[in-house]
Amino acid sequence: MSTKPMLTLSQVMEKLREKGITDEIVMNDKKQFVIHSTQKAYRAEDLKIIRTYRFEGASDPADNIAMYLVEDFYGNKAMIIDSYGANSNYEGSEFDDFIKSLPTEEKEEYDF
Repeated sequence: MSTKPMLTLSQVMEKLREKGITDEIVMNDKKQFVIHSTQKAYRAEDLKIIRTYRFEGASDPADNIAMYLVEDFYGNKAMIIDSYGANSNYEGSEFDDFIKSLPTEEKEEYDF
């Protein structure tokens, strides 16, 4: 069984960029989940998680990041990035509740 080397967040983002995936979904001040560049809003029922990546800081355990690769019902893909643990990017439970409500359908083609 071969083991793949751990990639960094920037290495995974580069591999996704090579596949044409550059959009990022963020939670705005109105608690809406929007494509950062266009402000197109998504509801939880519009998306599914197709891959989850977790990264831990080499020197600081507080540097934990989760990146979710999501796909909408049209096949468009985007990333949702969050620091997790004590240093979450978002206050309150809206972000976590949104992520937890998304169905997951892992796609092996994004296993880097």
